[in-house]
Amino acid sequence: MTARPVPMPKKRTGRKTDGPTASFPLPKKSGEKSAAEIAIAFLETLKIPEGPKAGQPLKLAKFQKQFVAGALDPANMVAVLSIGRGNSKTATAAGIALGSLMGAWDKQPKREILFAARNRDQAKTAFNFLVGFIESLPKAKRELFTVRRGSRLEVEYSGNGGGLARCIAADGRSILGGAPTLAILDERAAWEREKGDMLENAILSGLGKRNGKALIISTSAPDDANTFSRWMDEPPPGTYVQEHRPPFGLPADDAESLLIANPGAVEGIGASVEWLQAQARRAIARGGSALSSFRNLNRNERVSTEDRSVLVTVDEWLSAEVAPDALPAREGECILGIDLGGSRSMSAAAFYWPSTGRLEAVGTFPAKPGLADRGASDGVSGRYVEMQERGELFTLGDNTVPPGPWLAEVMKIADGASIACIVGDRFRHAEFVEAMAAASLRVPFIWRGFGWKDGSEDIERFRRALFDGHVKARPTLLLRSAFSDAITLVDPAGNHKLAKARSLGRIDAVAATVLAVAEGARRVARPVKTARAAIWA
Repeated sequence: MTARPVPMPKKRTGRKTDGPTASFPLPKKSGEKSAAEIAIAFLETLKIPEGPKAGQPLKLAKFQKQFVAGALDPANMVAVLSIGRGNSKTATAAGIALGSLMGAWDKQPKREILFAARNRDQAKTAFNFLVGFIESLPKAKRELFTVRRGSRLEVEYSGNGGGLARCIAADGRSILGGAPTLAILDERAAWEREKGDMLENAILSGLGKRNGKALIISTSAPDDANTFSRWMDEPPPGTYVQEHRPPFGLPADDAESLLIANPGAVEGIGASVEWLQAQARRAIARGGSALSSFRNLNRNERVSTEDRSVLVTVDEWLSAEVAPDALPAREGECILGIDLGGSRSMSAAAFYWPSTGRLEAVGTFPAKPGLADRGASDGVSGRYVEMQERGELFTLGDNTVPPGPWLAEVMKIADGASIACIVGDRFRHAEFVEAMAAASLRVPFIWRGFGWKDGSEDIERFRRALFDGHVKARPTLLLRSAFSDAITLVDPAGNHKLAKARSLGRIDAVAATVLAVAEGARRVARPVKTARAAIWA
């Protein structure tokens, strides 16, 4: 197979902030090699410790050299790397740790290296790479190392001022008072939220004592609210970000996008493209958690691997998206599903034509705060602004969305479509009545609950319509985002009701969609009444 060129990952290098000049490292003199140049040269003197190429000299790929250069740039304190599993991110970080431990580019004495992970076993992975690299060194250099594998995993170096590398788990109290010169935060996306953030904050607060650096490496997190995702989406000054993530919505076995997430595949690192495609097709055939896990781990996509209670998986929803020119026509009666938001939340409307399967959805926020600020507080970065640019989201009102004027705007979007009925939440009955009166609407209203009784039926009818191919929509970021946050709670009898996967999630568009499609499915399933011929006595 001919390798395709791999697009360069997006990267953001933070600016160097003003402040006192640290004692280490010393400023580079004219003609002197930079720390990154020394590190790259040092890494390529090591030998691969394990795998099919064990014992061979280490040769860095282009993306690895790019990360080393960004991580050791004096302007950066933190370097973030997000890449698919098996692309040597942990081994590369361990090689950098060895060079730092030996003082190859950092001459300050008593250097301290931390391998931090969710638990001790995970931290041991990077530790074992470090020991493997040490074992490949000449005997005279190996004798300067002391490896301890007891209750504490440590490597002590006695040469060039000395240094200590040790493993820690996600408990921030375990390193209070430490002063690391280098910290490696491995598989950051998998850390427990509270304990992980505590450990990260403790590490970062200690780095400033000795001008230390942190390498935060991981495959992609399952959602935008994860702390690892926030590092990439909103990097603070002094942060280098290198993310290898393909565009959303592509087939799992697409070769070009697999190479974006796995740039090592064309340079002999990790799995080959053929193997990745074979695993993708196996995951597609199995579906469910197998496919979600492949997208998250091997394609480095932000996809939740939890499928036991999701409303529908990402791939199940993507099967309903079609190109705009292939979208069915607006024919027949239209069902309008409405989810009225609260004082500050989103209001959403979904238009569904049961006879053709066409689905359209639109969301609305109040103007204050702005969409950019709201996206930042909800943990989705600039997603709301992008939705507005795509015509899927608009703002109305100042601090709240006024139900009457909003419903009138929704009817303008319908653009003369024959609205057969409006479906909404029965617990908002009074607000709906007032809104319909303000918008001068004279159409039937069907009240539905979001509890176990009505909710379970509507969810099952929606899923059946989706799986049978009776729902078609153009690619919509609004619905993709909402479905990624939509889960179902299951009672002992197996009934489902809609819920959020995270507190800041916005599933209003999904709620409106489920209401509209379920009502459309009920209407299609009803037998057609035929008029009986008159009989004269």
